[in-house]
Amino acid sequence: MSSRLNERLKVTQYDHDNATATNPVDIGWVDMKDYDKILVTAFASALTGAGVTAFSILGNTASDGSGSDVTVVSHAVGSAPDAVGDYLVLECNKDEIVAAGETLRYVSANLAMANNADENVVTYIREAKTAKASNTADVVA
Repeated sequence: MSSRLNERLKVTQYDHDNATATNPVDIGWVDMKDYDKILVTAFASALTGAGVTAFSILGNTASDGSGSDVTVVSHAVGSAPDAVGDYLVLECNKDEIVAAGETLRYVSANLAMANNADENVVTYIREAKTAKASNTADVVA
């Protein structure tokens, strides 16, 4: 087993600038084929309202989410993440994804916000089944 986190974890980040507070938004569909677990954080980066009001991980058979969404897990969102720097954490594993639907392969975080000006940085951390060099790489535009 590799001792380097970079070889065991795939980290992806998304800047979520909410367009509407009334409709939950899929953040980014990722393939779970080579991964056993996913942990998602939603970090409040700019707030006008009370931030995240609903937070789920959805599963789908289509890589772009165009199939039927299935809720794998949901966060209770007991206390509103209503200050910049607050964040919520949600995770699931391959068994939970399969239990939600045997053919589900892709997952996405799905967020609803209190205000359409609320923003988040959403981070996905997937644990690889097999370590490989540079699983997570720099992303620079």
